[in-house]
Amino acid sequence: MAELAFFSGTMDCGKSTLALQIQHNRSARGLLGMIFTRNDRAGVGRISSRLGLIAEATETDEGFDFHAHLVRHLTAGGRVDYVIADEAQFLSPRQVDQLARVVDDLGIDVFAFGITTDFRTKLFPGSQRLIELADRVEVLQVEALCWCGARATHNARTVGGRMVVEGAQVVIGDVSGGPDSPRGEVGYEVLCRRHHRRRLTAATAGAGQLSPDVLPTEGVPRQHS
Repeated sequence: MAELAFFSGTMDCGKSTLALQIQHNRSARGLLGMIFTRNDRAGVGRISSRLGLIAEATETDEGFDFHAHLVRHLTAGGRVDYVIADEAQFLSPRQVDQLARVVDDLGIDVFAFGITTDFRTKLFPGSQRLIELADRVEVLQVEALCWCGARATHNARTVGGRMVVEGAQVVIGDVSGGPDSPRGEVGYEVLCRRHHRRRLTAATAGAGQLSPDVLPTEGVPRQHS
């Protein structure tokens, strides 16, 4: 039976690499797939991994209807054996429902790949709906690392290397987000929970700076004489 599978994690955990690997393996067996993406780092109509792999894809937007698109293609005599939806965190809940219909009504496997939470540690609406509807949810096992070497569990947005916690949920920026980011440039960085809570990025750690609203003694019990 066809299934809706959601592969999730933080940035740098290999989601797009796995999506491209699935596409390669299935196409090598003679299967025909459709790849969809949105706001990929490589530009419009592309899916790319940080390892340098790139494939052509159909760019989607807020008004794109996955189910209607597939029905039109099949009605015109086309063939689709599977669907890959990368950057699935940017989908609306309605679009995730459409992907579920593709599985249930058309019998086509759908593999969705996306970041689970945003820079504020809040679920993306698309990711939340996928968790609610997917037949299978898998957290990718390739561990991204915080600058401190611990397992990275949270995505951080930075401006000029300093972490910010306010702003629109979706803002395109440099995914390196490192200490050399120009002042005022939006970037992204993965952090462990401890340093995300302290808003301590690679840049501010190098400068020995804590967020002004976080005390260095946070979590340390006071001693009384």
